[in-house]
Formats: sequence, C-alpha cells, structure tokens
Amino acid sequence: MGTTTRREFLSATSLSTMGVVIAATGMNALSTETAAASPSKKFHSAPAQAELEDFVFDMANSKAGWLGAGGSAREATVEEFPVSQSIAGVIMRLNPGGFRELHWHSIAGEWAFILEGKVRTTVITPGGTTSTDEFEVGDIWFFPKGYGHSLQCVGNEPCAFVLGFDNGHFSEFGTFSITDWVSHTPPDLIARNSGLPLSVLASLPKKELYIGKGKIAAEQSPSNLNPAIPASFSSHKFRLETDGIKQEFKGGYIKVVSSKEFPIQNTLTSLRMNIEPGAIRELHWHPNADEWQYVISGQGRVTIFGSHGRVKTMDYGKGMVSFIKQGYGHYIENTGKETLKLVVLFNSPVYQELTLNDWLNANPAQLVADHFGLTLDQAKSVSKHQTGIF
Repeated sequence: MGTTTRREFLSATSLSTMGVVIAATGMNALSTETAAASPSKKFHSAPAQAELEDFVFDMANSKAGWLGAGGSAREATVEEFPVSQSIAGVIMRLNPGGFRELHWHSIAGEWAFILEGKVRTTVITPGGTTSTDEFEVGDIWFFPKGYGHSLQCVGNEPCAFVLGFDNGHFSEFGTFSITDWVSHTPPDLIARNSGLPLSVLASLPKKELYIGKGKIAAEQSPSNLNPAIPASFSSHKFRLETDGIKQEFKGGYIKVVSSKEFPIQNTLTSLRMNIEPGAIRELHWHPNADEWQYVISGQGRVTIFGSHGRVKTMDYGKGMVSFIKQGYGHYIENTGKETLKLVVLFNSPVYQELTLNDWLNANPAQLVADHFGLTLDQAKSVSKHQTGIF
C-alpha cells in the first residue's frame, strides 16, 4: 500500500476509493523507478511514419505536353508530380510568329521567368485597363488569376520561359481560351456580340487554338485594337536578374523579389540562385511556404529532412523541378563542374527562412555543447563558420 497508512485505508468510504489510492501510489512508484533506471526510455513507441515521397520531376520530358508549328509546352501538375500540391509548372517555347492565344486562368495566378529570347504580353485587368510589356532573359511577370492575357514571341528567334502557377492542381491545358469559347458558341450569337457578319465567322477556328502561329511580331510594341483603352497603372513586369534583392556568398548568390518589391506578385515570392561547383546551400527551412525549384542549368543534389529520422536525397539537372514542403529542412549541393542555376518559387508573398547555423548561434554556447557532446570552445566555434552558400 506504499505510503498509505492503515488508518487512512480504514477511513476510505468505498472499495472504489481504495482502488484509486492503490493505483495512484503504485503508478507513482513505478514512474519513479522507471525514470531512475532508464531516464531516456520512452513510455510508448512513436507511430510508424510514411516514407518520404519522390520530390524531383523531369518537367522537360513530361508526357503531359503540346507540340505544334507555333511552339510547345510541357507541364508538371499534381497529376505528374503528386508531391507538388501548391505549385504547378510549365516549360513553354514559342517559335518566331508563335503566340499563346488570349486566355485566362480561373483558379491560379501565373508567374513566368524568361529563359531565352523575347516575349510580349498583353493583359487586361478587371478595371478594364490594359498593359503591353516586353520581356527579356531574366525578367519575370505575374498575372493574378482571372486576368485575361496573351503571350507572343518577338523577333526572328524563338523564345522559352518557365511558368509557375500558385495552385498545384492547375493544368495549363484546362485554361479558358478565346478560340475554345467562340468555337462552342452559336455563330449568330457571336455575330451579334462582335458586330462581324456571319460570312466572316464561317472561317473562324472550330476548336481551341492553344498555341498558334501568325506573322512574326515586330520589335516595336504595337497599340491596342482600341487605343482609347487606358494603360494599366499596375506593372506586371519585374527585372529579377538585374533588380532582385541580392545576397552574395563565397559559393554563389541569391536574388529575391517578394510582394514588397513587386506588389502585384501577391501570392508568390521569386528567387534566383547560383551555386558554384563544389558549394552547398546551407541547411535551412522555410516556416511559411512550400518551395518549388526549376533547374536552368547545371547538376545538383537536394536532401530533405522530414522529421522522425526521415531523410531523402535526389539528384536533378537542367529542365527538372523539385518540391520541398513547408517547414521541411533541406540543403542543396552542386555536384557538377559548372554553376548550378536555379529559379525558385515560394507560395507566399513574403520571404522567410531559418538556417541551422543561425539557430545554433542564437542559443547559449553551453546549451549547444550539451546537445551534441561538444566542449564549450567547440560550440563557440560554430559562430565563426560561413553561412549562406559556401
């Protein structure tokens, strides 16, 4: 009966009370004994955790694609890349004279980074204003969901760009295209709506055009069909490669543009990163966003930590994408002989990161030493180590 006296026992009002007293005193004794004998032993085993899923996908060779005289598109949505629930991507190429027809996206905003050539975009806002902009290598655009827009290759050279959408369930092939709508509307109604005679409408496309080919676009930006439509005061263009907020390190650099620098990019943050041969992007995590990476060039390796001893490493190269869930620890290694160049998206308009080195340095040296069995001097030496990319 442990510490319970005979008098206390006899004064118990029922057998149930006696049971509670015995159970409580017995458990206290057991807990004390167990803790003393094996202080690091858990009372129960943690539930089994699912293995980490694959987080790299070869978007450049995706089977979900489109190819025609005007250009091509390859995409990576949750159908092809299940882990990427919050961001979908497309690699699109337009040949001279090629254009991505007038369209809009109902469930996702569209972001782009120019890889090659020149692109002209025209976008209309819900307020009725319009904007026509020219984009070159390193520039980005952002169109909020629902904004009507078109994309056009400019000049005699093809163009290429990577598209990002702030919804992993979005498919580029499920957009709302103008030819698709018109071709599935009665001709007499289109005639009434447009003012065009029925004889003209007979030659309109009978299905969605998607990527078409027309006359080669001149370098000089043209005016709208109706020049009376006012220009937009909200810029859809930002020069990430030249104007991004830059952080330089021994082994590379990072350029960031969030909604602070590019206000219309209100659901995403963009980042350009170079990692030199042999260098690593230090161990870190992002507390507020998933991370989607596209490899512009080079060879690399990503390792993620998903808690409960779960770690997975995957290699990637040009044209491939990776996806790291919010809060998962990770690092990147350049495993090739040339600079590893990445363009990265986060599904938050504000950029946040926490690094392992910064975290350790924010704690007392003795506490860090106790965690890892280090001497005090060894723990203090962590603060002198390089951070970022090294």
